[in-house]
Amino acid sequence: VIIGRNEGDRLRRCITSVLRETGCAVYVDSGSTDGSVALAESFGLPVVRLDPRHPFTAARARNAGLALLRECRPDLRLVHFIDGDCELVPGWLAHALSVIDADPTLAAVCGRRRERRPDASPYNRLCDHEWNTPIGLADSCGGDALFRIAPVVEAGGYSEDVIAGEENELCYRLRRLGWLIRRIEGDMTIHDAAMTRFSQWWQRNRRSGHATAEALVRRGDMMLVRENISNVFWALPVSWPLWPKSPLVRSLRKSPDIVEQMAASRWDSYCASDKGESAMDGAIDFSNVRHGVQPADLPVPTDGNAAARSILIGNESLLAQCGEMLRE
Repeated sequence: VIIGRNEGDRLRRCITSVLRETGCAVYVDSGSTDGSVALAESFGLPVVRLDPRHPFTAARARNAGLALLRECRPDLRLVHFIDGDCELVPGWLAHALSVIDADPTLAAVCGRRRERRPDASPYNRLCDHEWNTPIGLADSCGGDALFRIAPVVEAGGYSEDVIAGEENELCYRLRRLGWLIRRIEGDMTIHDAAMTRFSQWWQRNRRSGHATAEALVRRGDMMLVRENISNVFWALPVSWPLWPKSPLVRSLRKSPDIVEQMAASRWDSYCASDKGESAMDGAIDFSNVRHGVQPADLPVPTDGNAAARSILIGNESLLAQCGEMLRE
């Protein structure tokens, strides 16, 4: 199910990537005026045009797309949702299908969403940082994910009156029904935020803050109180001068140099420094304890220099994950 509104060339890229993996797809349009409907139809996709008399939401679009798919293919067991500003990574769908088929307790699986041009603006970079979620069981997934249809129907689908954070709300209800959501290793989609202005980033965060506040009201989950307080604090004008000192901004400033050195395997100069020693220790410990990405046949490292070098060199997958962990 592809959803979109005035996505332009991004929608063309999205549809092309989806049809490369499967011929069973539909497009749901939320009042586009840029020819998106005609574009989708030119690819031969069934199209749902949402009635503009009712508020447009991503939740409403996904429900409409799923309804059309089930009408066309009543035998379908699984559905993958993707936003029209994203491109499906080759091979992802087969990987996700193998994982969800192997575990009947999973309602949904998702992978790594990456930003197309993270260095184009600090706002894109923040998005890319946000997409880098931990591997393993998760509370929720994003807009791009593979779902088992039966539990989605059992949960009542997406809540169409939720204007943002509809995935979290659905996943919350799925977990209440006893289903699990898993973030698995592997690139899933490439997102094109195209955020170049502060106003775009600010509006996005307003929606995110609204979603967090609404989640607290709907669920009464006290675990969300701290997050809501943090949102309010950092949004207040009195806190704006503190933004450059925030841990997130500082980590984003530092991480490119660290990851670049790791990716380039400049181990001698990097590991010789105190920063390299502690960072490598931290990456490996974080890998072992939180993500479980340490191969079972390798010993748990105790030295941040030699052990990190011996384990990471030649293991591009683990190297990339440790780099992402440092960035996080």
